[in-house]
Amino acid sequence: MVPPQGYRWWYIDALSDDERYGLTIIGFIGSVFSPYYKKSGRNIPLDHSCLNIALYGRKGARWVMTERGVADTTQQRDTLSIGPSAMRWDKDRLIIDIEERDIRLGIPWRRRVKGQIILHPEMLNHRAFTLDPKGRHHWQAIAPRARIEVKMDAPEIAWKGSGYLDSNHGSEPIENGFKSWHWSRAHVAKQVAVIYEGTRRDGSDFASALRFDASGTPQEDELPLVAPLPLTWWGMSRQTRADRGHASVIKTWEDSPFYARTAVAARMYGEPITAIQESISLNRLVNPVIQFMLPYKMPRET
Repeated sequence: MVPPQGYRWWYIDALSDDERYGLTIIGFIGSVFSPYYKKSGRNIPLDHSCLNIALYGRKGARWVMTERGVADTTQQRDTLSIGPSAMRWDKDRLIIDIEERDIRLGIPWRRRVKGQIILHPEMLNHRAFTLDPKGRHHWQAIAPRARIEVKMDAPEIAWKGSGYLDSNHGSEPIENGFKSWHWSRAHVAKQVAVIYEGTRRDGSDFASALRFDASGTPQEDELPLVAPLPLTWWGMSRQTRADRGHASVIKTWEDSPFYARTAVAARMYGEPITAIQESISLNRLVNPVIQFMLPYKMPRET
């Protein structure tokens, strides 16, 4: 269970085999970005749950992040139900059943988003990592490498590709622990490389490079050179790591005032890779102007 003031999320990203489509899905309990959770005093995390769904591509792009309350959220050992949608383990696969409405700024008409996504882990990792000295924030790459099947009825799209699943949890608000971070993951031949670095709230920096072998076992490796990326439209600073410190943006998937998600091309450990990268500024997130804007992208239904 998630303690008061705390949070937990399960994060999935995927890229189609032809690289024409992508997606991210995040199931939140105690949504770290929720202005409603913050205003409530963060005493009941289950009352601030949501399924964030982002579909990318020229056809059928959608964005969903509707928060729901405790009466509409059920957490069991292998299932998380949030409103009419659910994430559930079925033997050795993760199934996400989606029944939502999308969100577009300035457009009150919300389109239906319905379908099923199945993630098949190709490797599993049971080791979690602590991100701060006091042990209040944790991260685990559950399935560093996976195959994914996307079957959407609305929008009508279907594809298969490569994917990734991890989870974060904490016992205090995320902005209490961090000022900012950069993260990326990439399939490197038969292995997976994950870079996690940032600045904690106390001003200390952290950085690590993990390589997961074919069995899912993580090993710390030497950090590649910093590879700066161009600022986003919102002026967000972002960076990754790559051989010779060089990487290029394929597509900026998410561009918000405090968060950016990017598909990146580079070489890492001598191999050509396509990486999924994210940068977040928690200093920006807590800015009153940003807090005022958030409900327009994150409606709440109870």
